[in-house]
Amino acid sequence: MSRTPALHRAVLAVLLALLIGAPSAEPQRPTLVVLLVVDQFRTDYIERYAAQWSRGLERLVDRGAWFRRAAYPYLNTVTCAGHATLATGAVPSVHGLVLNEWWERDSQRAVTCTHDERAAVENHKGTRARAHSSRRLLIPALADELRAQLKPSPRVVSLSMKARSALMMAGQGGGDVVMWFEDGAWTWPSPAAGSPMSEVAAWLRAHPVEADRDRIWQRSLPLDRYLYDDDPTGKQPLEGWGPALPHPLAGDRPGFYTRWEHSPFADEYLARLAVHAASRLSLGRSGSTDLLAVSFSALDRIGHKLGPRSHEVQDALVRLDAALGALLDALDRQVGPDRYVVALSSDHGVSEVPEQQQRAGVDAGRMKSGDVASRVEAALSRVLGPGRYVAKLFYTDLYFAPGVMDRLRANPGAMKAALDALRSTPGIAAVYRGDELARGLHRADPLALAASRGYFPGRSGDLIVVPRANWLLSTAAATHGTAHPYDAGVPVVLAGRGIRPGTYLTGATPADIAPTLAALAGVRLPRATGRVLSEAVESASGASARLPDRRR
Repeated sequence: MSRTPALHRAVLAVLLALLIGAPSAEPQRPTLVVLLVVDQFRTDYIERYAAQWSRGLERLVDRGAWFRRAAYPYLNTVTCAGHATLATGAVPSVHGLVLNEWWERDSQRAVTCTHDERAAVENHKGTRARAHSSRRLLIPALADELRAQLKPSPRVVSLSMKARSALMMAGQGGGDVVMWFEDGAWTWPSPAAGSPMSEVAAWLRAHPVEADRDRIWQRSLPLDRYLYDDDPTGKQPLEGWGPALPHPLAGDRPGFYTRWEHSPFADEYLARLAVHAASRLSLGRSGSTDLLAVSFSALDRIGHKLGPRSHEVQDALVRLDAALGALLDALDRQVGPDRYVVALSSDHGVSEVPEQQQRAGVDAGRMKSGDVASRVEAALSRVLGPGRYVAKLFYTDLYFAPGVMDRLRANPGAMKAALDALRSTPGIAAVYRGDELARGLHRADPLALAASRGYFPGRSGDLIVVPRANWLLSTAAATHGTAHPYDAGVPVVLAGRGIRPGTYLTGATPADIAPTLAALAGVRLPRATGRVLSEAVESASGASARLPDRRR
């Protein structure tokens, strides 16, 4: 008799749910969140090259939720900033990682975004390793919030060829396995006792990178499957490589590692390492929501040297498609195809090769950082007298020597001379004062708004220089770092548990990925500036969930 009221209440709850059409249960969390980042993956590569894919990339784009108009909303579209945004759901003005490298005013030296002399690191060869950490990341990442808010504590694996990519995705607290490749060795933060890092390191020693030494990078498709004539104009092939495929990896030891890192074999290796780490740590089977983050770097290195129309870029994507297919197949077996969610994106796009653009009649060109800085030096010397005024120019960010900015604020004529010198430089579209961006001035100007979202006081430059479209402030064959569509436009694709497939034309940015994954995992990201992509998230009933929009 005592059970009857409880039974009646349960039946009534079910009937009410049926009557109002509400789901009778909360959506079940994914047991694994997978963040896949392809460094320098332009969003238009999907339209250009998708016909060449048949495995992982095709699966994600065709069966997932693809936000076709996604783009970064800020200037300084570079690797460290992009990975920090993907990891935290915030723009650089919040997370603080504005560049790969910036000028540290106190010490008057350049520092990388992961430089940390106090960090303890080691590698699988037992040799001396350069010290890196994520201590300059100023807000928690998705990995941090998963560990803080979920019980039992999730497992976190973050892998990349680049330290700044692996460390940013692992967040402030690091992870169970965090690895990158540097100076010919796989490197990681010194682990705590009992860490699984040592067993993963044993796999690395059993599967040496050097086994690829005699491989030759050949086209993996028939020649007529590649788009564009393989134009050598402006390309900068590595020493020992000709202007077109095939490319041998053999050669001296330092040269081999460089060639390997600039080949799709590095991405293939990284995917195999991810499969092993996921299996070793039983990701997706911990009783919580684990995180696997993998950033593939080869495309970026290839694109910088050879440009986005090269057959090498196309072939790298073909081979990455196969590697991702193998990784997803392994996760299907280890975790279950309906138990994990995947996000695919990039940290930035890339420009075309200016010399190729010029041959096609496009207004394009190059500027040298030293020449741009010299124009400012000359202009200020004419107004203020001889002296050293510019400390450093890091792509879009110009840093003045100590005390110079104060003098310019007190002397409007000198400030105008510096700004005019930059604005009259061929290839420069706009110049903004950093202190004005920090105060929110010029926000009606879309370029200034993008610059303000990428600006962090104390780390960003005193002046922010915006190149014109198709003009590079670089000697690389192709590069990135602006808010122009070819740099800012990257894929945002979600697939798997809790995701409603389709093509979406609503506005989205890579900053929306972490909040969306957090919502699916049932955690909050208090400092995120992105929003939950609720139009692509299913509720328990299968309808699109109405989740909170956190855009600020």
